[in-house]
Amino acid sequence: MTEAQAAKPFLKWAGGKGQLLEAISARFPGELVDGTLRRYVEPFVGGGAVFFHVAQAFHPDEIVLMDANEELVLTWRAVRDAVEPLIKQLRTLLYRYMAECQPGQQRLFLDVREAFNAGRPNYDFQNPPDGGVERAAQVIFLNRTCFNGLFRVNSRALFNVPFGKYKSPRICDAENLRQVSGLLRGVRVECGDFEQAAAYIDRETFVYLDPPYRPISRTASFNSYAAGAFGDDAQRRLAAFYRSMDGRGAKLLLSNSDPKNEDPDDHYFDLLYEGFRIERVPAIRSINVNPGKRGAVNEILVGNY
Repeated sequence: MTEAQAAKPFLKWAGGKGQLLEAISARFPGELVDGTLRRYVEPFVGGGAVFFHVAQAFHPDEIVLMDANEELVLTWRAVRDAVEPLIKQLRTLLYRYMAECQPGQQRLFLDVREAFNAGRPNYDFQNPPDGGVERAAQVIFLNRTCFNGLFRVNSRALFNVPFGKYKSPRICDAENLRQVSGLLRGVRVECGDFEQAAAYIDRETFVYLDPPYRPISRTASFNSYAAGAFGDDAQRRLAAFYRSMDGRGAKLLLSNSDPKNEDPDDHYFDLLYEGFRIERVPAIRSINVNPGKRGAVNEILVGNY
């Protein structure tokens, strides 16, 4: 498959695994490579970088993608089920954006953000109007034009990221959206807590878990992708889920931040996943308010094989 043909993530996503993909794929279980594992499950899909690689390199018989973020799941489903109407909406937003100078672009961004937030309280995510196309277009537009491509919401689930001041953001990548839509045919995309993924997991399953990261410092927190932060209680619950799925015979790989970046004596994950293979791999911290604090850090990968 050539680069031009390959589908790639259509959203920018804090913590996205594009830069770690080589390290992660080098640690895939051999049973995935030889086709023994027929199912792939990703309970925290986010931007989906690992999914795109797995789906196009190994072609599992069954794929299940999940996330607790309703807006994200709605957008993935709209790309899968209604890509042409979605492209039409995004083109309209693109033309409006590019017709303006920066002050006008910022006004458009704020107008879309206001409409997006105003529509949230009464929105029916189970049976979205127009298949979720208008709202999905807002998600992609805001993601492509906001500061650093963050998706962050406050305690009321309202999007609160400021304008990004990009001159020519990729608001409508029509060809890639079509490629993604084709790749998603037959893929189950569910909204829910990671524990609900248990219904799809058995010994023929490879599970990649990429939860909202535990903050590596008091100021570096990027776990508010959905209302309600993913705190230490959730991390412990996830570790218990990991052990439970290990008991089913599934192959599991989990990524997270490494607290030893800040405190060499912080053994939080070493204790939480004691008994499993824990590796530390270099990554680049690309999102920080202070550019001087962006740079190389370690992340952890936890495997049960």
